[in-house]
Amino acid sequence: SMPPPSGDIGALQRTTLNTVINHMTRTERESHGKPDSLLWTSEYVSLCFISFSIGTSDPYVKFKIAGKEVFRSKTIHKNLNPVWDERVSLLVETLRDPLYVKVQVTNSTFQMSSYSMVIFCFILTLDVTLDLKDPQYPEHNLGSLELAVTLSPKEGDMRDAVRNLYELSSMRLSDVHRKAQLWRGIVSISLIEGRGLQPMDANGLSDPYVKFRMGHQKYKSKTIPKTLNPQWREQFDFHLYEEQGGYVDITVWDKDAGKKDDFMGRCTIDLSLLSKEHTHKLDLPLEEGEGVLVLLVTLTASAAVSISDLSVNMLDDPHERHQITQRYSLWRSLHNLKDVGVVQVKVIRAEGLMAADVTGKSDPFCVVELSNDRLQTHTVYKNLNPEWNKVFTFNVKDIHSVLEVTVYDEDRDRSADFLGKVAIPLLNIQNGERKAYALKSKELTGPTKGVIFLEIDVIFNAVKAGLRTLIPIEQKYIEEEPRVSKQLLLRNFNRVRRCIMFLINTGCYINSCFEWESPQRSICAFVLFVIVVWNFELYMIPLALLLPLVWNYILIASGKDTRQDDLLEDEDEDFDKDDKDSERKGFMNKLYAIQDVCISVQNALDEVASYGERIKNTFNWTVPFLSWLAIVALGVATIIIYFIPLRYIVLAWGVNKFTKKLRDPYTIDNNELLDFLSRVPSDVQVVGELSVFHLIFYIFLTSDLSVAGLGKG
Repeated sequence: SMPPPSGDIGALQRTTLNTVINHMTRTERESHGKPDSLLWTSEYVSLCFISFSIGTSDPYVKFKIAGKEVFRSKTIHKNLNPVWDERVSLLVETLRDPLYVKVQVTNSTFQMSSYSMVIFCFILTLDVTLDLKDPQYPEHNLGSLELAVTLSPKEGDMRDAVRNLYELSSMRLSDVHRKAQLWRGIVSISLIEGRGLQPMDANGLSDPYVKFRMGHQKYKSKTIPKTLNPQWREQFDFHLYEEQGGYVDITVWDKDAGKKDDFMGRCTIDLSLLSKEHTHKLDLPLEEGEGVLVLLVTLTASAAVSISDLSVNMLDDPHERHQITQRYSLWRSLHNLKDVGVVQVKVIRAEGLMAADVTGKSDPFCVVELSNDRLQTHTVYKNLNPEWNKVFTFNVKDIHSVLEVTVYDEDRDRSADFLGKVAIPLLNIQNGERKAYALKSKELTGPTKGVIFLEIDVIFNAVKAGLRTLIPIEQKYIEEEPRVSKQLLLRNFNRVRRCIMFLINTGCYINSCFEWESPQRSICAFVLFVIVVWNFELYMIPLALLLPLVWNYILIASGKDTRQDDLLEDEDEDFDKDDKDSERKGFMNKLYAIQDVCISVQNALDEVASYGERIKNTFNWTVPFLSWLAIVALGVATIIIYFIPLRYIVLAWGVNKFTKKLRDPYTIDNNELLDFLSRVPSDVQVVGELSVFHLIFYIFLTSDLSVAGLGKG
């Protein structure tokens, strides 16, 4: 009853559905009837390779579902009729996704591949023969592939599975997709410590770190160097998608610089054995290794995220909105401190998107992310102005989180193409305002084509949000690996340079008061300095930090906003222009630009390292005279501070600095401490002096030996 692997997909589904119905009792057929489409959410497909015929050598087989490779067979070398006899079980989320079989033949000169689509039959084991075809050469006969295919439910008996099949078939695709995205609880894992881990390095120690994995969710702990009993004290939160629980796979690794990390052991947590709303302390022995991991695991039920149509959303109902507002009122500030608030995102539509397909259209869908919560809309096919009209609801765990909305183009046989992205901090959201956001590039450095219309509401408790600010930021499941970028290097260098220039300019401004460049300013600064030092109390330190905050707030409230929000964006655009200009000017200009940045960074690092080494060498008695001088200066300073209050010392120092220019207009300003350190050699200078000493010693030694030889002669 297996339909041929070609033709209309709807006909294939109806044929498959008829196969299922033939296995039902008459009562079940009468009670359920036939659904319009076949949907299934949790099956295993068992595949057994039997034989393969093709006129080439060294073949292997790859399986892809929903654009992702799920299995690769072993390679049969130098065989025209290979027999694999392998078996694999694959988890299929929905039968709407076909299975693509790719046979790849590799030798020294070429590669060939072809795809065939399989629509599975329910429960039966079928012998399937697939004729292989190459889309580029459809007339060529590439042989055939024989499979034994069995489709069975993940759990439950045949009758329950068929009944669930009909229940699911009556649902909309968006409902099934939504159910797959929503999570039903949080698994909070605190990694406390490790005990008696296996030594992996030559020194008898290890540099251990831990990897956690639950489904597609991944975490990696920090590395604790040179220990067999590491103390991590880190916390990770996983989303629980299955009500009956799941498994958390844990592996321990030893960090090795410059080569592959060493495996130290593994362990597994079966969440179905743990009760909810309770913290469990687990001492897990490592398999395939030595030692124990100590964890604290807490399972918490939650309904944190949801998807609905635009016509049905909770904040548009006055009664529900009032209840949510009461839940996050100040009177409930100490109730469930982790539940900071709720955000509702209405994804209305997009306009003027980029054409990603050769037809001049796109198949756009939208992904909404808040920290580790990720939901997506349905796909609107062949449209550059899609309308989604979906409402997404997230629980807010950190009010400082950034809401990311990304538009992709769906591709069946490969990963989705990026079309644009917007990032909106929750604290910048204006409630109830429908706004068009210009889509930007992946790095948010410049605009791309198209806009997206969103309406966002945020309700949160200010006290909980303030307390949450003092807790570490939640880690992302998967973060992109850092890449070397000339643009990024130049931008970061300029950011550091701006901070340093701000400090330098502040110092120059203060020094101008000492130099009496403006008598009025110097007089005011002198009077203020005397008053503050004479009346100084500790409360004046936070007060001094409070004054600029209040001053800037007054400027912003009065419309005199001095902030430069678009500074980095403008710089990024300049960098993009610089990159394009440099491409036009040639490869050598790129090298010169990188060389300039590297020289600046090199000089800055040398300056910082030199001062640090000079301080160290002062205490190491590298130059005994300077060390004795430091002893005398520090001894005198100790006696003065012991007998004279610090207030009077600072006041005397300030009066001296302010009046120095008045007493001697031609004096040269200097910093005594920096002048002292400039006389102390850095490590580089010490090594150079030793090398010169060794060279002179060698010259004297050889000259003495030669003179002695001449004398004997």
